[in-house]
Amino acid sequence: MSGEDSRASRAERKRAYKEAEVPMGIYAIRCHANGKLFVHHALNLTAMFNRLRFEFAQRMHRVPELQADWERYGEAAFSFEVLDKLPPREEPGGPPPLEELKVLEEMWLERLKPYGDAGYNAPPGP
Repeated sequence: MSGEDSRASRAERKRAYKEAEVPMGIYAIRCHANGKLFVHHALNLTAMFNRLRFEFAQRMHRVPELQADWERYGEAAFSFEVLDKLPPREEPGGPPPLEELKVLEEMWLERLKPYGDAGYNAPPGP
């Protein structure tokens, strides 16, 4: 393979990566030791799961109670679950559909009610 072929191949892989649809949706972190859930949205589910593991390892998760339970029970007591995905967009690129994700998240919060003894999410305001 010549240098030019290699560059063309790299350019094609880079273009395909940029055009690939990232999985957006709603996820849950489930603690099997106590049955609690944390529900949230992500513009990139795969990246979010990697980020969460890093945050827990660095003791940086934004929900102190969830971080404390992670340390108490260990990673093996938790699962990361995709609850819902947004369908791929008709047109690639453009702004992320953040409002759609927030509406979808609200639906899951209403369905699962992960508040108080049932979860780590803050209850909705009055």
